[in-house]
Amino acid sequence: MESSPRVLRKHLLSGATTAEGVAVVIDVLRAFTSAAFMMHLGAEKIVLLAEAEEVLRFKSETGALAVGEVGGKMVKGFDLGNSPARIVAAGRGLFAERTVAQRTSAGVTGAVAAARSAEQVILGSYVTASATARYIRGLSPPPEAVSLIAMGNAGRESTPDDEGCASYLEHLLTGTAYGHAAALQQIVEHECAQKFLREDQAHFPPADPVYCLQRDLFDFCLTAQLEEGILVARRVDVPREDAA
Repeated sequence: MESSPRVLRKHLLSGATTAEGVAVVIDVLRAFTSAAFMMHLGAEKIVLLAEAEEVLRFKSETGALAVGEVGGKMVKGFDLGNSPARIVAAGRGLFAERTVAQRTSAGVTGAVAAARSAEQVILGSYVTASATARYIRGLSPPPEAVSLIAMGNAGRESTPDDEGCASYLEHLLTGTAYGHAAALQQIVEHECAQKFLREDQAHFPPADPVYCLQRDLFDFCLTAQLEEGILVARRVDVPREDAA
């Protein structure tokens, strides 16, 4: 019987800076759901940059798409904000075979921080959770530790979307208990979802939580490695274990 990996639950930016082993940096609402949809729509790679100025400079130098936010709002000069609904609306025609430079206040910042100490970084969300777990279980040799890092609100305040996704990943990796209905209730009742559902801020579209809370939508995970000092995420297809 396969042994389960040693899972470490970590939280917020402080947790990202102490990542061990394989680090799954989790940002459900919305960074790494957005990243997964961009890859689904054909993006070649996503360059993760901690500062908006870095993204704009990279866009100017390479012609990459600039996607993301500061304080939840799209930055002047960016092509899109951090919205899965608007990414889906933009479609494959925008993303196919393109490089994307992404900046967000929680997920991207956490991934960049985790890359300084982790052996490997994976971008975590509900839409890629099962594929992420399959990828980790298939690593050889198995990782000594898996850090599940729930980034929360701006990397400063825990939120039930990221904590719930971390619990789901822990369940997939080790068999610990997880109830998705209870997790959804906590998320939908919390401000992390309510700020979208109120429909009173244009940069928080009400459709975003619908995309973000889908479980196991994609059969790929997003792994990130340092390439010439820059953290770059790419798609890794991970077929379902019952696939023919």
